[in-house]
Amino acid sequence: MTRGVGLQRVVDAAEQAFAEADLSLQARAALSKVFERLKTVHPSGAVTSENVPVLSLLTQAVANLQSHCESLQTLGQAVQAIAPALGWSTRKSVGPTASAGFALAHANAVLIGPNGLEPREDVWVGLSLMEPYTRYPDHDHAPEEVYLVLSDGAFLQGDADWLPRTAGQTVYNTPWIRHAMRATDQPFLALWCLPV
Repeated sequence: MTRGVGLQRVVDAAEQAFAEADLSLQARAALSKVFERLKTVHPSGAVTSENVPVLSLLTQAVANLQSHCESLQTLGQAVQAIAPALGWSTRKSVGPTASAGFALAHANAVLIGPNGLEPREDVWVGLSLMEPYTRYPDHDHAPEEVYLVLSDGAFLQGDADWLPRTAGQTVYNTPWIRHAMRATDQPFLALWCLPV
């Protein structure tokens, strides 16, 4: 069984971009599990997408990668090519820490994982897109997580201060740590991976 060309292109580009990033030992170990599991391909699935206005900002977010390294440009192009086939949706539970208007200012898409183009339970790979000046709500989950930042933004972990991050940098979240992210004055795009 082979993975669809567009999805495999995203996986390959993400693996290359992560390989070129400055990774903590924990992030490197988590990503090793992710990409080892992705060597096994699962059958493709059908996805449904919500009408998400923020998707119109994807082109600008990808264009902003043109001044960065080739691996990030390649990943951005692969994401943009596959975007129409993804099941984009908004987070239904937001809580008090989300920015005003958050419901219409963000979208998430699962590429690989539950309800993704390649449905499976052992690994999740997805994207988050937000309008400028949008704050994602605080949340936590059992699996560890590694973000590849594709736009300037900032990340919150536990009780620490906001950590600025630029395209090509990574963020590692330990299991159950409270975390969030926010956009600057540009559309925010990030790819996330969770070995489950």
